[in-house]
Amino acid sequence: MPQLNIADFPPQLVWLAITFVILYFLMAKLAIPGISEVLEGRQNRISSDLEEARRLSEDADKAKADYEAALAEARAKAHGIVSELKASVAKEQDASKAELDAKLSKKAKAAEAGINKAKETALSHVREIAAEAAKSTVARLVTLEVSDKDVETAVAASIKGDA
Repeated sequence: MPQLNIADFPPQLVWLAITFVILYFLMAKLAIPGISEVLEGRQNRISSDLEEARRLSEDADKAKADYEAALAEARAKAHGIVSELKASVAKEQDASKAELDAKLSKKAKAAEAGINKAKETALSHVREIAAEAAKSTVARLVTLEVSDKDVETAVAASIKGDA
């Protein structure tokens, strides 16, 4: 193999040095700056993306805070409306109850007056019925004819408790 021949080493080392220097300059002037630009661009894009993400996160936090404030305000308004409706319904209910109580009171008074009238009517008829029953009973037991005046006097005395 000619590469392992010791007499050929110095020219190989010279060409190795020349090739190394050329490749070094090519890498230093062309490849490394291109790679550096790509890495730098990538770093800039990453940092700008992170900054944009941070800004969007702050915007989202602000929007969330605004949403929560609006939600709390809406809840407060809803509670206020519910309280107003409850008060309104309670007021209407009290008015209806008072109206119903008044109607029931009038009906109770009318019913009481009707009962009293019926009681008076019944009591007035009790005397008449008692007098007729007494007259009929006396006529059956005794063959006497009793006058209406005598029967009424006896019934009145019986009612008073004199008899």
